[in-house]
Amino acid sequence: MSHLAAAVEAFRLRMKRQGALWRALRSRSHLTPVQDRSATIRPGMVLCFSVIRNETLRLPYYLDHHRRLGVGHFLFVDNASNDGSAEYLAAQPDVSLWSTQDSYKASRFGLDWVGWLLLRHGAGHWCLTLDADELLVFPHWQERGLPELTRWLQSRGAEALAVTMIELYPKGPLSKARHSPGQSPLETLPWFDASGYNYTPLQRFGLVSIRGGVRRRVFFADAHAHAPHLHKTPLIRWNRRYAYVSSTHIALPRRLNGGFARADLPTGVLLHTKFLPNILDKSREEKQRAEHFTHAENYDSYYDSVIADPDLWFEGSQRFEGWQQLEALGLMSRGGWI
Repeated sequence: MSHLAAAVEAFRLRMKRQGALWRALRSRSHLTPVQDRSATIRPGMVLCFSVIRNETLRLPYYLDHHRRLGVGHFLFVDNASNDGSAEYLAAQPDVSLWSTQDSYKASRFGLDWVGWLLLRHGAGHWCLTLDADELLVFPHWQERGLPELTRWLQSRGAEALAVTMIELYPKGPLSKARHSPGQSPLETLPWFDASGYNYTPLQRFGLVSIRGGVRRRVFFADAHAHAPHLHKTPLIRWNRRYAYVSSTHIALPRRLNGGFARADLPTGVLLHTKFLPNILDKSREEKQRAEHFTHAENYDSYYDSVIADPDLWFEGSQRFEGWQQLEALGLMSRGGWI
């Protein structure tokens, strides 16, 4: 790339980042505080940000898991839940909660809302931005938590942790699984695809695109280009100049996306618990709402396939055993961490 082309591309990315920040700033008027405990946030706390809708089945374990990792405060946006999620979150002493009835899709799939909270509360903190169906794990996560990991990353001049999203599923039809609030999803969804992942460098954003896993194998076997991306950068030492521009798949400035390129840095995994048994009802609702994809019509067949209650298990499935297993499979790296 010529110097001129590089300068033009840098300008475009800067404009894209500033546009995302402007949208986040404007979105503050769309959020209504339900329970604002942000005054309890202290310097050095690891913060967790999330947009949710009807997640009572997941929230108890989601909170407990990330508390054990060392998250000090959670900041949620509730998007019109009607299952008690908002009431549950408002009662948690380490949670601040805002609500909105606005369109999830029109808010860049919640990025505008969470972008405002990151802008307002995240600066100077290590910030973990997750969906309610994502559980972060990393090397030694059960003995060494996020405060220790983030101190180590910061001592190496690193601003972010790169992760691969690994999708978990049951053996047998999805509807036959049984799950209760507070139960570990790893008990209900113990299986995952151990191989079949593709890695493609994307120079524009300085990242490695990852595709594969069960959703590509089962639902997008004939349309790989529509399969979900599995690379994410959910943990960043936040600065008011930073922004997410495509879920947590892409952050700007582009240097934040380079975690897979540094062999000395650890990488993590997001255990994706999408396929709990309520996925059938959620898929019926989300197909009708058409709020989750830019080109929702391309995903009608995906929703139909989920609603058909498939068995996602195959002979290549492996039972999840821990981070050492993921490292041995090349899905996670400890780098120079411990």
